[in-house]
Amino acid sequence: MIVPKHSQMSPRVLQQQDQVVIDNGVFQLRLTNPGGKIIGIQYNGIDNLLDLNNPILNGGFWDLNWSEPGTAGTRGKFDEIEGNSFKVIVENEEQIELSFIRTWDPSLQGEHSPLTIDKRFIVLRDSPGFYSYAIYEHKEDMPAFNLNETRIAFMLSIEKFRYMVMADDRQRLMPLPEDRVPPRGKELAYPEAVLLVDPVEPEFKGEVDDKYQYSCENKDNKVHGFICLDPPVGFWEITPSNEFRTGGPIKQDLTSHVNPTTLAMFVSTHYGGQDFVIKFGSGEPWKKVFGPVFIYLNSVADKHDTLSLWDDAKERMQKEVDCWPYSFPSSEDFPKADQRGAIRGRLLVHDRYISKEYLSAKGAFVGLAPPGDAGSFQRECKGYQFWTNSDDEGYFTIRNIRPGDYNLYAWVPGFIGDYRYEKSIAMAAGSNHLEVDVGELVYEPPRSGPTLWEIGIPDRSAAEFYIPDPNPQYINKLYVNQPVHRFRQYGLWERYADLYPNQDLVYTVGSSDYRKDWFYAQVTRKVGDKAFEPTTWQIKFSLDGVDQTGNYTLRIALSSSTQSILEVRVNEAEANPPHFSSGLIGSDNAIARHGIHGLYWLFNVEVAAGQLLQGENIIYLKQAWSVSALHGIMYDYIRLEAPPLSATHFQWRIQRRFCGFN
Repeated sequence: MIVPKHSQMSPRVLQQQDQVVIDNGVFQLRLTNPGGKIIGIQYNGIDNLLDLNNPILNGGFWDLNWSEPGTAGTRGKFDEIEGNSFKVIVENEEQIELSFIRTWDPSLQGEHSPLTIDKRFIVLRDSPGFYSYAIYEHKEDMPAFNLNETRIAFMLSIEKFRYMVMADDRQRLMPLPEDRVPPRGKELAYPEAVLLVDPVEPEFKGEVDDKYQYSCENKDNKVHGFICLDPPVGFWEITPSNEFRTGGPIKQDLTSHVNPTTLAMFVSTHYGGQDFVIKFGSGEPWKKVFGPVFIYLNSVADKHDTLSLWDDAKERMQKEVDCWPYSFPSSEDFPKADQRGAIRGRLLVHDRYISKEYLSAKGAFVGLAPPGDAGSFQRECKGYQFWTNSDDEGYFTIRNIRPGDYNLYAWVPGFIGDYRYEKSIAMAAGSNHLEVDVGELVYEPPRSGPTLWEIGIPDRSAAEFYIPDPNPQYINKLYVNQPVHRFRQYGLWERYADLYPNQDLVYTVGSSDYRKDWFYAQVTRKVGDKAFEPTTWQIKFSLDGVDQTGNYTLRIALSSSTQSILEVRVNEAEANPPHFSSGLIGSDNAIARHGIHGLYWLFNVEVAAGQLLQGENIIYLKQAWSVSALHGIMYDYIRLEAPPLSATHFQWRIQRRFCGFN
């Protein structure tokens, strides 16, 4: 990597009438005073890495979206956070830390969100980049409101940054922002998705550009950004911890996209909808630290090595992860390593219809989140969360836990449902590496009787089902010949009607293959130009006999739902009322936003023995809400269980199984 000249100088801060500049010899950071908006990043001979010409959004900034209490939906008022006071917090040979505070003024009620926000920026000696974090506080004298979204965003130089990278297999040259505007671009089903009909550069013609095609799960969203090809310079947003993000480890969010834009999302309703709106009551005390995140700059001398900037960014990301929690933020609201604790234990699974022995919870997602019911972590937004994956034997350790009260949650790939440890976990302030050992924990997943049949894999994703080829008119070239990312193509929901123009999906247990015969999403069918109709899928299966000793159980796990009503009928296609109805559920919009999953739902439907027949049976699954093309559900897993076996019968079955009999 290039080592810029004068990189050994101590960082210095220069205050001007309306600007403040930090220079450490490697780069120069320029902010408004007292607003704290980033208006300049000078690095490696480039006067400014940022774009300041966009009349709406430019430079680098913290912002949020908020609404009045009782407001429906997820959209509110845009609020770019401008400080009204400025202070140098730390200034020495090793570090500069600046604070830009916006205090709450009741006279501005309705104009900006009722929060006190302290934005911080840190530059270290010799560091090729800067850190930013913010402390949000809702105090007892503040009115109620809803927080829909908050982030830090960077609008990079359009002329310089054209190559976007967010993963080894997700990187490409990007079209220009003017390509998205008519007549060069044509809006598709929603404003974010645009067909490039006459782009400035013909190579992009016929492609779809949609920022949601570059979304990423929290657990994987650690580094992304853009590369300038001439001179070779990288601009990277590095997030070393997920503790301040909302929704848990597999909640998805935006990364980088056209403009060029690079984001660090902290709170958003993406892939969750209204469940992710944070609602504050009048006078409800709340404080949270978002960040720090690291903006990393790198460069190479040889243009042939330009793409090595990504490899270097990944290495730097790992260094930042290893340094977490940082020792240098000065705010007392950011606890250092010696003020944090840890928890360890082992998670086992007991499903007596699979094994009489306890099974190791291999690869389980295990985490601490604020107290709540089992599974509540995926809708939790106000507190902090700390997650890890268990090893092959089910052992787990979670480190660097902030002081607070938590529940321990888990879910295990291969098993349905959610686990919650019955005891609360209190991590005391100043715990000085306190490590809590919870010992062996046992998760008993929902189960009434032996499996008769199942469809899919219980992993909270619809990725194992049939994902069609996209319409050739709506292609993102990045995902052509990438099966693992096939679901990220635009408009796949429209392919259902192409495959099933007159009759809905019918799945026959024993002969159908869910990888080929189960469409990834149950969506509506378009009728005419504007109308849509519900769809009803069938599962056909045979029973040699019907056990009259108890009820059967149908387990239906959904990986996504958007304004949908799931109705279940057994052997009566027109039963009214249906044997089960979910009611109107979900607003995660994962179908439109290429998510393959949103929020997880689990429904347990009792089926009376009298509803079943010896011989052929049919379960009808109807998605009954049909207002638009984008309403629908994604299934994670479906299972039909027989009535519980008696102890004697069960022992006999287990003995036969372990003796090699079927």
